[in-house]
Amino acid sequence: MKISSVIQEDVQFIVEHLGADLEPLLGKAILITGASGFLCSYFLDVIAMLNDNSGKPPCRVIALDNFKSGVPDRIEHLIKRDDIKVEHHDIRTPYRPDIAVDWIIHGASIASPTFYRQYPLETIDVNVNGTRHMLDLAFQNVRSLLFLSTSEVYGNPDPTFIPTPETYMGKVSFTGPRACYDESKRLAETLCATYFRLYETPVKVVRPFNVYGPGQSLEDLRIIPDLMASAINLEPIVLYSDGSATRSFCYIRDAVQGMIHVMLSEADGEAFNIGNDAEEISIRELAKRMGEVAAPPVLPIEYRLSQDPDYLIDNPQRRRPNLAKISSLVSWRPEVALTEGLSRTLRSYRELSATGAF
Repeated sequence: MKISSVIQEDVQFIVEHLGADLEPLLGKAILITGASGFLCSYFLDVIAMLNDNSGKPPCRVIALDNFKSGVPDRIEHLIKRDDIKVEHHDIRTPYRPDIAVDWIIHGASIASPTFYRQYPLETIDVNVNGTRHMLDLAFQNVRSLLFLSTSEVYGNPDPTFIPTPETYMGKVSFTGPRACYDESKRLAETLCATYFRLYETPVKVVRPFNVYGPGQSLEDLRIIPDLMASAINLEPIVLYSDGSATRSFCYIRDAVQGMIHVMLSEADGEAFNIGNDAEEISIRELAKRMGEVAAPPVLPIEYRLSQDPDYLIDNPQRRRPNLAKISSLVSWRPEVALTEGLSRTLRSYRELSATGAF
């Protein structure tokens, strides 16, 4: 997978929309972990375009990844740049940069349920020890550390807490097959809060709610990539549940803008939901919507039983963020409607498929 024109459009939109808000990054050094992952690869593209268009001293980037779950091809177009240094490093071990770092975006993790159930100990290790290593580094006079947590810290919320606010403490299994991810992200947030209380470490936490869009691996095995693979291959859409669970999906262009706003804010020690609260949709209706977006032909939907016995265990029944907190901090609201986001995402995959990029 490489960069598509849709991703380029998204990145240009972000840089133009944020405008002068991005200037604190110029002339500084930023460390990004999980750099080839879905979310953090967008951060890299944003910084690269900012550097190209600013006419000012560039932001220098150290991009770390062990490429266990990331997609190396996604950032291949950036490797030869002088302002971006891509390093193979597993942050489960300490990292010592050769330059002083001003900003950290910590996104390294294993986020797909299929894969973190396959690698539970590695998932716990990167979320807990990896975060501890980044906090230790942030202790050394960085401007800000942005930690990418997850809406999974809320578990399967009580219906009275949907939309879910940041104050909700969660309803999470700590022994089930998803606990390696959910609970280690919760502990990582505990570490962030503790470092802030003890040392005033300038850490901010974002909790993304079902972010999707171009650049996500079709082998990720989450619902949106699965739907895109069906559309690309003109195959039936397969659901391994009755499709009644609901989600609120946020297009990546919106999510990245919200995260950057939080990173550049003064809200140290705080956590913020990042998502789209405009439409909560069942997986069944999502599949139907995708079938229509992919037309012609309209893709049929098939219901099958997963061969993974843990596939549906502890699967949250509803997801919808309360965005009041971030809305009170910055002038940010998600703008891309679900149908538009699905259409843009499919256009990106079709473009790359036509060029043989994957």
